[in-house]
Amino acid sequence: MLRDSLLKLLAADARLSDRQLADRLNVSASDIAAERAALEKEGRIVGYQAIVNDDDDFVSAFIEVRCTPERGGGFNRLASRIARFDEVKSCFLISGNFDLLVMVEAKSLMGVARFVSEKLSTMEGVLSTSTQFRLKTYKNNGLSFEEEDAPERISVAP
Repeated sequence: MLRDSLLKLLAADARLSDRQLADRLNVSASDIAAERAALEKEGRIVGYQAIVNDDDDFVSAFIEVRCTPERGGGFNRLASRIARFDEVKSCFLISGNFDLLVMVEAKSLMGVARFVSEKLSTMEGVLSTSTQFRLKTYKNNGLSFEEEDAPERISVAP
């Protein structure tokens, strides 16, 4: 199906032009443009981003949040309020011992600490948090940040 193939190609490289996509999928560029516009309108494609290796520029943390669901809204309203903070890069409803997984970025450890202590933990409905800091990125959104090691050759002596 064109739609699935198009989404897969765009997820791998959103910089591909409609012409390049059309060539790979054996359709016209106008078909690609129409399908892309429909996917954007439907909300299946919500944006295009470069994946940047910023391990040295920011402190990233994964914060597990246990919260009380709201009557008539479950976790949706609280998650929506949390997601509005500039520090929050992603927010997910998860299974397990916690309810939400919040990914944040700040310029320092203290920036993350201030976010947790002054903004997140003080929100009505937040019962507890557990914070883990990102130390190094090996792969993000399907892209490897490490160069592939060449297979070692075994020395052969005569």
